[in-house]
Amino acid sequence: MKISLKGQGKKGFFAGTDQVLNLAVFMLLLIGIVLVYAATRDWFAANGLDPEYYLKRQIVNVIIGIALAYGTTLVDYRLLRAYTPFLWGFGVLGLIAVLIPGLGSTVNGARSWISFPGGLQFQPAELAKISIIVGMALILSERMAGEDRPSDRQVLQALGVAALPIILIVAQPDLGTVLIISAAVITMIALSGASLYWVIGLLIAGVAGVYIAIASGEVSEYQLNRLKSFVDPSADPQASGYQLRQARITIGSGGLLGKGLFDGPQTNGRFVPEQQTDFIFTVAGEELGFLGSSFILLLYFIVLMRAFAIARATTDLFGKMVCIGVVAWFSFQIFENIGMTMGLMPMTGVPLLFLSYGGSAMFANLIAIGLLQNVYQRTR
Repeated sequence: MKISLKGQGKKGFFAGTDQVLNLAVFMLLLIGIVLVYAATRDWFAANGLDPEYYLKRQIVNVIIGIALAYGTTLVDYRLLRAYTPFLWGFGVLGLIAVLIPGLGSTVNGARSWISFPGGLQFQPAELAKISIIVGMALILSERMAGEDRPSDRQVLQALGVAALPIILIVAQPDLGTVLIISAAVITMIALSGASLYWVIGLLIAGVAGVYIAIASGEVSEYQLNRLKSFVDPSADPQASGYQLRQARITIGSGGLLGKGLFDGPQTNGRFVPEQQTDFIFTVAGEELGFLGSSFILLLYFIVLMRAFAIARATTDLFGKMVCIGVVAWFSFQIFENIGMTMGLMPMTGVPLLFLSYGGSAMFANLIAIGLLQNVYQRTR
């Protein structure tokens, strides 16, 4: 089925960009701001804290993220070829920095953050997703005349671009981000035209890598307990098992129409830990119900379909591979986050795109949207 790019507006916000994609993302951002406020307002007020603390910070995150997305559209994405090594190197340096004692800080068992004065934190692994996708796209798009697929040497080089950042993220350890990046890597290799043997080999290597990481103790006890709770919710009843049970209860209690915005007893009582970040979908489930949650899923579907349409429309292989990487990243992260809140996927601590509270993830997500729009503009 061919998905047309015709009919997109040429004027208005981000003139010349895909306005359907813009609208879907904007609506998700708006819903996310409201859900973050709903998740934190009552509890903060009851404890004498500023009930608008997270609201104000999330609005700032969104504004900065939109500015970064807009900035990403200003320069022809094909010029990124020249700067890709610097972008990749910057991402690797950030991942190294978090492992330096006194510079990196540990949150939820993973040393993934760099702390700054004023309570600001930055997670380099989020921006590393972009540097890996752009780096792999550069290599996989280089073809000699008459070639319709990358050579084995190019595939190895592309895997090398991803390997070092993944190793550094495993060392943090941050299993959720590793899984998301791995999904994007395998998808880009598969759709680049590489031999099927590469895809099969990568899948086998991925399963083996997870087993080795767990057996060798590279996966922290905190994350290991999360994996055990996925298999047996009673395995860690005071922590991850409790979180999983409460998440299911909260989502299920919303019914068809929900309890009403700001009126969810589970949400207001903060029965679900991390509900403004990783478990933001539980707030939607309780307060907006099945219909409201379904509308959110529809918006995600629109975002993915527009991104897929942009990838299909462009004749530039570099732009196509960048779009494929972003689609794979977004698809797996949405599935993983919503799946873990419903007990369908292991809890890995990944945020929900455009909805969860946080600066680093928001910036990376909107920069990726900027890349999609950049390809769209130059294709037209």
